Formats: sequence, structure tokens, C-alpha cells
Amino acid sequence: MASIMTNPAAMAALQTLRAINSEMETTQARVSSGYRVESAADNAAYWSIASTMRSDNKALSTVKDALGLGAAKIDVAYTAMNSAIDVVSEVKAKLVAAREPGVDKTKIDSEIAELKNQLSSIAESASFSGENWLNHTGATIAGDKSIVGGFNRNVSGQVTITTLDITVSNLTLVGAANESLGILTKDYDANALDPDATGTTARNYFLIDTGSTTGTPATGTEISLSSTTTDAEVEDMIRSVDAMFAAMTDAASSLGAIQKRVTMQQDFVSNLMDSIDKGVGMLVDADMNEESTRLKALQTQQQLGIQSLSIANSNSQNILSLFQN
Repeated sequence: MASIMTNPAAMAALQTLRAINSEMETTQARVSSGYRVESAADNAAYWSIASTMRSDNKALSTVKDALGLGAAKIDVAYTAMNSAIDVVSEVKAKLVAAREPGVDKTKIDSEIAELKNQLSSIAESASFSGENWLNHTGATIAGDKSIVGGFNRNVSGQVTITTLDITVSNLTLVGAANESLGILTKDYDANALDPDATGTTARNYFLIDTGSTTGTPATGTEISLSSTTTDAEVEDMIRSVDAMFAAMTDAASSLGAIQKRVTMQQDFVSNLMDSIDKGVGMLVDADMNEESTRLKALQTQQQLGIQSLSIANSNSQNILSLFQN
């Protein structure tokens, strides 16, 4: 039936053209934004996952910065500790030289005094971002330090923070306010270090005198030489300095281990961030090859739809020819 009131063909063509235009609008949005899932309306599940993982990646970026700051502090402490180890090794060598018969102990002592000044300078200079792990100015034991090392989310969606802990009390070289807390300022019992000791009386020695009267000052004898220093006393000093050297190498080993751990964690966090970015991209990024091909196809369909609508509308015009003479 031919009707001028209702044109089913035009209605069908218009409906098809609307659908094509809607798909075209969606495709153009994907091409312009680069996202297949740009909002929750596109895919609520994928959008939620992507939003959460992007937020976690920002947290991991902050963790990476914290690791960088922690690595800098560790590097400064490690560098200073290594330098101090070299100086203490030199002190030990000077004391061994003082054990030789006929040497001028007072001249050797002047060298040792300068080496002790250098040790104090190293400890005081080992500061980064307001923290000094080698020179402790408090009267009580130095507290542990923590470096933020990770941001974790478990299967239940709960988050935890991983930290790398450093026992600073084992690294203290100089106890500025409490000499008993520093490797170089506390007492060492040479009698306990003497394999040939026959008695139990302590023979305490320390290397650096901070002059502090607070906390617990060292009560032994400062390691220094004079013309009256006996060979037995020199040997006690050598044993004490060697014990300091051993404690410092242990501290340097601990710093080296945590330094390696921080480096490994930095690499892991960087790789993890890349993996998360890649995973989020697989969920929400648009395939530009596919979308460009689809856009071309929709443009062709749109042109055909417009032509079909035009043909359907022209059918009504054909009815007029029936009334013409």
C-alpha cells in the first residue's frame, strides 16, 4: 500500500542511520581520546580496575621517590664509613710502628691526633637531609630508621606498606653526648682481647674523646702516645683499635647489604609500575588500527544510510505522478 502519511521505508532507513551515527560517535570518541573505556559508562568493571591500579601506581611512584631518598642517605653513610675504616686502619698501622724499638712515639702521636680529628670530621660530615647516622648527638641509643620500600594490595583489596629497616645504633661512630654509644668513643677492654691475659682486671681504651660529661662517658684511657708509653700499652691500644676496625667493617657490611636491597627494590618498583601501566592499557586502551578501520566502514555506512533515506523519501514524491495529467 502506498501512503503519504506513513513511510515505513524512510522510518527503517532513519533508524539505521541513527544507529550508525551512534556507533560513529563512539568510535570517534575512542579515536580522539585513545581509550576504549574512558568512563564507568563504557565498562564499569574495567573502569573500576583501571582507576584502582592507576591510583596504586601513583603510590608506587611515591615509593620510588622514597627509595631514592633512602638510597642517598645510605650512600652517604656508606661512603663515610668506608673512609673512616681507611683512617682507623691507618691508626692501627701507626700504633704498630710505635711498637718498634727506638721510634719517636711523640711524633707518631701527632700523626694519630690528626687521624682522630679526621675521623671526627668524617662522622660529623656524614649528613643528608638533616640525618646523620654516624654521629649521634642524643644521650640515649639511636632509634632505628625505616625506608618506605613498597606499596602492596592483597586479594581482599587491603593495602600495606613495606619498609626497609636500618639499625642505626650499630652504625654510630661517635657518641657526641654519650660516648658509650659510639664505636670510636666507647671503651674496649684490651684484657678481654688479649689471648695471653692472665688476670681479669679490665684495661679499657677508647679512641676519640668528645669531652661530653652527659650520658655515659668513656672511663678508660684515650689512645694516644707519649715518650713514657710502654710496649704493653701500645699492644693494648692495637688490640682495641683492631676491635673498632672489626665493628666498623661489620657496620659497613650491613650498609652494603641494605644498599643492595634498596637498589633491587628500586628496580622491582620500576618494573612493577611498567607492568601495571601495560595491564591497565590492555583493559582500557583503544586499538587504533581497529578503530580507524571501523571509522572508515562507518563513514561508508553513513553515506549509504543517507542515500537510502533519500530514496525512501523520494517514494512519496512518486505518488504525485499518479495525479498528473
